[in-house]
Amino acid sequence: MTRIIAGTLGGRRIAVPRSGTRPTSDRVRESLFNVLDARLDLDDVVVLDLYAGSGALGLEAISRGAARAVFVEQDHRAAETVARNVTALGVGARAELRRAPVATVLAGGTDRPAGLVFADPPYDVPVAEVEQMLDALAHHRWLSAGAVAVIERRASGPAVRWPPGWEPWPMRRYGDTRLEMAEFGGSPRRPTAATVPV
Repeated sequence: MTRIIAGTLGGRRIAVPRSGTRPTSDRVRESLFNVLDARLDLDDVVVLDLYAGSGALGLEAISRGAARAVFVEQDHRAAETVARNVTALGVGARAELRRAPVATVLAGGTDRPAGLVFADPPYDVPVAEVEQMLDALAHHRWLSAGAVAVIERRASGPAVRWPPGWEPWPMRRYGDTRLEMAEFGGSPRRPTAATVPV
């Protein structure tokens, strides 16, 4: 089990898949959302949670004000865990679960672009595949202007080469985990009163 850290669902427990996934630790998730809260207004944002695992990242965003989260997970057990967590937290009206490979879902496009994208692929997914995913997000119009993407990778692995149109933020490392972040095509929606970290 893990928990929602803050927001309207703060403190609520959520299940994690028994095997086959690598859930983002509470410490990393809390640090990540501290960065996002200072630089991005989550209110009414659409969130895309790729390789969703337990759905913890998308559910944390909903708890903090996101309008809707689309969870993409091809592993059957993990997808069932996302579905159970959505039901247990009572956020079914704000959640959509797509049980399919990430590349397949992205190729289908969307009419509701995301302002925040999480991608936590298995560590054995090659960096080239991650870069193809970023290309697909833009090509199939999954991104609103100023959208922010967060990619969780093994700290010792090669860095992502962000495609044209992305402005990278500083990398952040937490033990053997590295977060790579960037904004797409303009400034993200800023909080009305917050200090942007240096």
